[in-house]
Amino acid sequence: MKGENMSKVTGFFATRWGIILVGALIGVLAVTLQKLGNPGNMGICMACFERDIAGALGMHRAAIVQYLRPEIPAFLLGSFIAAVAFREFRFRSGSAPIVRFFLGMTAMIGALVFLGCPWRAMLRLAGGDWNAIVGIVGLVVGVGVGVLFLKKGFSLGRAHPERTGFGLMMPFIMLVLLFLAVIYPSYGEGAALFRSESGPGSMGAPILISIGVALLVGFLAQRTRFCTMGAIRDVILMRDFHLLSGVIALVIAAFVMNLIFGQFHPGFTLGLNEAGEVINQPAAHTNQLLNFGGMVLAGLSFALAGGCPGRQIFLAGEGDGDAGVFVLGMITGAAIAHNFLMVGTQPNAPWIVGIGLVFVLLVGFVSLERGEA
Repeated sequence: MKGENMSKVTGFFATRWGIILVGALIGVLAVTLQKLGNPGNMGICMACFERDIAGALGMHRAAIVQYLRPEIPAFLLGSFIAAVAFREFRFRSGSAPIVRFFLGMTAMIGALVFLGCPWRAMLRLAGGDWNAIVGIVGLVVGVGVGVLFLKKGFSLGRAHPERTGFGLMMPFIMLVLLFLAVIYPSYGEGAALFRSESGPGSMGAPILISIGVALLVGFLAQRTRFCTMGAIRDVILMRDFHLLSGVIALVIAAFVMNLIFGQFHPGFTLGLNEAGEVINQPAAHTNQLLNFGGMVLAGLSFALAGGCPGRQIFLAGEGDGDAGVFVLGMITGAAIAHNFLMVGTQPNAPWIVGIGLVFVLLVGFVSLERGEA
């Protein structure tokens, strides 16, 4: 009977209504986290949260984005719990881990030029930030180029089964990070962790609520294979709208919740202040060329790696060692982006987008040759 019930649950999550329900729930929970304290249009952002964790660990010194956010480790642990409960936890690795590490870096750098991952792009759109439209167009273009590589035979090689014990490494690391996020030992120069006193890194929903929400999202996303990049890829590659229906449900639910909470502020900016200065949307800029280019870079990197930042975290939770390497690459990329002034409209952002695109395209072409051998 237990096995039969598990099959029914698994079957429901595989349906169109299953992915729509989960997408809508994620949208509701994300906006609720924002209402409870997370930064504007940033109820959930894989890139921003990993960037904050990098800052908390002292990997960069951008004082306004240093916070050991509990959501990232809880996302992964939620996925881990689901994979173990449904007997899907299997450790595998060996699919070009070094390449995936660098794809994680380029994905993060592109996302930080735009100022958000694909998840946040959808939440920014639902909050009325029209700059997100340009970013989403860039994301579609980047994924579209990735699909062209896939059609031509792109492959990073197969992963191979490994000892299950090794697959526990990422859940263990995240458990340690979650413990540190809860106790948060004294922070600042010379201490164990850093913590922002102003800016986005100083903002956060109550920690136990954040953990509970992230565990639930990780669990449900693992069961449904929720993936923002995969949604676009499947439509372009196979005319399959299954995953996209979940993403659309996320945007609609988040939009409705923003209206209810009074958090919907349409426009490219929020207007002018008393001094006549432009007030940008929360954690956003209006350089549309960078918004577009950053997300092209991120989208192509995600497509070649086989999943959006959220999907990479959930895969790592179910034992995919290569996805774990990608996540570590993203955290490293966040540190490099901030240390070398590559974020948003900073001086080196245009250069790194161009260099990153050249690198990722080279990865695509080189892997074509290997796939055809």
